[in-house]
Amino acid sequence: MATSMNMAEAAHNPHPPAEVADAPVSAVANQSIRVSVDLLENLMTMVSELVLTRNQLLQMVRSLDNSEFTVPLQRLSHVTTELQEGVMKTRMQPIGNAWAKLPRIVRDLSVELGKKIDLQMHGAETELDRQVLELIKDPLTHMVRNSADHGIELPADRLQAGKPEAGRLVLNAFHEGGHIVIEIRDDGRGLNTRRIRQKAIENGLATEAELDSMPIQQLHMFVFKPGFSTAAAVTSVSGRGVGMDVVKTNIEKIGGTVELKSEEGKGATFTIKIPLTLAIVSALIVESATERYAIPQTSVVELVRVSGDSEMKIERINDTAVLRLRNRLLPLVFLDQTLRLVPATDEIDTQSEKFIVVSLVGSYQFGIVVDRVFDTEEIVVKPVAPILRDIPMFSGNTILGDGSVIMILDPNGIASASSAAAVAETTAVTDDVHHARSGERTALLLFTAGGPEPRAVPLSLVARLEEVDVGQIESADGRHVVQYRGKLMPLVVMRDSFRMRTEGRQPILVFSDQDSTLGLMVDEIVDIVESELNIELRSTDQGILGSAVIAGQATEIIDVGFYLTRAFGDWFRSRTDVPFGQADDRHRVLLVDDSPFFRNLMVPLLSVEGYAVETAETAEGALKRRDDGEHFSAIISDIEMPGMNGFDFAQQVRHDARWAGTPIIAHSSHASAADFARGHAAGFTDYISKADRGALLTSLAQILSGGGNA
Repeated sequence: MATSMNMAEAAHNPHPPAEVADAPVSAVANQSIRVSVDLLENLMTMVSELVLTRNQLLQMVRSLDNSEFTVPLQRLSHVTTELQEGVMKTRMQPIGNAWAKLPRIVRDLSVELGKKIDLQMHGAETELDRQVLELIKDPLTHMVRNSADHGIELPADRLQAGKPEAGRLVLNAFHEGGHIVIEIRDDGRGLNTRRIRQKAIENGLATEAELDSMPIQQLHMFVFKPGFSTAAAVTSVSGRGVGMDVVKTNIEKIGGTVELKSEEGKGATFTIKIPLTLAIVSALIVESATERYAIPQTSVVELVRVSGDSEMKIERINDTAVLRLRNRLLPLVFLDQTLRLVPATDEIDTQSEKFIVVSLVGSYQFGIVVDRVFDTEEIVVKPVAPILRDIPMFSGNTILGDGSVIMILDPNGIASASSAAAVAETTAVTDDVHHARSGERTALLLFTAGGPEPRAVPLSLVARLEEVDVGQIESADGRHVVQYRGKLMPLVVMRDSFRMRTEGRQPILVFSDQDSTLGLMVDEIVDIVESELNIELRSTDQGILGSAVIAGQATEIIDVGFYLTRAFGDWFRSRTDVPFGQADDRHRVLLVDDSPFFRNLMVPLLSVEGYAVETAETAEGALKRRDDGEHFSAIISDIEMPGMNGFDFAQQVRHDARWAGTPIIAHSSHASAADFARGHAAGFTDYISKADRGALLTSLAQILSGGGNA
């Protein structure tokens, strides 16, 4: 009755009530709904079971030739992958949710400690799995409180040291290779190395002789030992010796790592690297002592095969098994002995074939020796059984496509149990010193294609090395393609003289960036070497940057960008650190781009033109270089970047006298007239499309020669 009366009143009322007028806004608001977390967890569980069933079906079809189920299963696999990605997105939350309480905590600390603290948070929109987010909230809070209490000095002390009165505490989050990286950086007093040495000796953690030969970074890691503290007094803010070891333990429990870099008097930086999700991961399946195990792909750097007739052999130095890998001594861990599947022995079998999984844990690199390597597989992570929970080498278990249950290895636990981490760190630091003395070195992949002469490509650009059965290579639209991970991947060749194999398996270099994947067919993959890159002869051939002496031979360095645009004309139109070459110091150029692929692609191209190129992956990172007093002849900046975008970055540069006169070139995927106008209004000297690399080089040359805008 009440409803019909209201409708009648509305019919006679020419002025609708406010609720009716706001109906369109309400309709937009109803685009999103609240869903129970339990419902999402159940949905994720069902998708996990679907992935397992998919893997089992694919395993069955692999053993059959020309099965009628092959095509439907490929479609099922593709749909399952899309469903998995969709469900994963529903679990993703911005890391800013874990930072929400930090500003208030820092304000309270400022009052309690009598300090002035400026908290800056970048990358709050970076997303990660809800489950991981919940597990890192407490460690993050503790580390922020620790930096405020022990790191940042009192205002009077800062002024006396020539620093601003307010201390700066910076949180930065970004994606990197299947991980989330969180940096907690302060500009405080840094770690007291002398006190750490003294406490390490008092606690019996190391002798004076061991500390004298220990790299400073390894010495600083003592602060993560239980009960270790250099604080003079107990405070209610961060305790004394309680907390940092718990932080490290909790982060390592979810497959993460913590690194620490500190400079006395200038501040400290804690870098946390954690996986995006704990539910479904890509893993490498290996075998040791007839038992199979899974190693998370995010920890795998490369695979090396050793045998009696190969050039690389396992050696023993100071009772430690090592491998000489590209001028570096790589500590080795024998998986069967570490897991006590076979009795430990001092003798090394150098004749039988072994595989070494080169793993990276934080900054520590070491090799895991296994008997066989199978394939990579999407696995569903199941929790470890209670009886095995105290074994640090395992992080979970999973069910393979053939129905067998295998354990998932934890590289963090393996490194700790074998004491390889300390050896690897010493080796890495020694190697870094060697590199600093001998010049910048770059990892290069050597191969042949269309002739016997060697060719090279930066290893950082290569996503995978594959061998595809020639029977799986098809033709579509007049070019070779292959079905690769549920999609069609185009295959290109370097030379017309190249002849694809008619039988067996065809070696392919796979380049991948976001949704686009390309395969470059080659004759043979020769080696991976680290070498100084000094291109001595420029090339007029398309697809070749020039020639350099690599491993004692004249080697052509290929221009990957040429082949990418040849296969995908729009490769650079839809794209949302390590310096590569040595160039003339006349013009230092700063390249700001959040895509590691694009940075690695552009640095050699600019280096060949005679520019000394340095990179920054965020606008904030570039501005930090300005604050550190660095100067550049020109800046090339992307527009779409996490945190501060390119337009805001240009305005920041123009409004500060230190870089106000530096030319800035926008290099963007979006290149409409409106984008050009906005770019020039923001302060860019020129605006170039990423698809037109020639225009970028022309513009840069004209600007630096004093010719103004290109």
